[in-house]
Amino acid sequence: MAITYTRATSNDELHQILDIQKRNLKTVLSSEETKNEGYITVGHDFDILKKMNDACPHIIAKDGDKVAGYTLVMLQSFRNEMPVLTPMFETADELLKGKNYVVMGQVCIDKPYRKMGVFRGLYTYYQQQLSNRFDCLFTEVATHNTRSLEAHKSIGFKILKTQITEETSWELVNWDWNIKKN
Repeated sequence: MAITYTRATSNDELHQILDIQKRNLKTVLSSEETKNEGYITVGHDFDILKKMNDACPHIIAKDGDKVAGYTLVMLQSFRNEMPVLTPMFETADELLKGKNYVVMGQVCIDKPYRKMGVFRGLYTYYQQQLSNRFDCLFTEVATHNTRSLEAHKSIGFKILKTQITEETSWELVNWDWNIKKN
């Protein structure tokens, strides 16, 4: 199995992202799975996923023609497209004054590809592709999603703030790419 990293270019790839997403939403997983494997909170529809991809293609891991994992690229211009994410963008604006940031809209590795370095590979490729255009990569991780939070910290993300919205506690994390460049 040879994993390759690339940008999403087809509707088929976007549909595969949505399929992985649906299987890993917190609402469909057992509490044991969410604790041990992590989870995703927000579901997208095809139209918004495609609009985001048309603006700046998503980063995907592939095993042949199969999408094995993804990290969504969300430009600041999409801040109002998903109201649940608006507070995150507002806080990012405050915390990252003067920085040109991009938001990692979501990351998920399909179950057969976990613990194989795909998470790190996706983020390495993300940085390679976008660090010449942006100063940093910002996202939020649910505080209770400890597996995801620890994985993000291992990549180089730093917790900037904890924020509670709609009864969920979020860790707002940032990966400053300029630190790596110096």
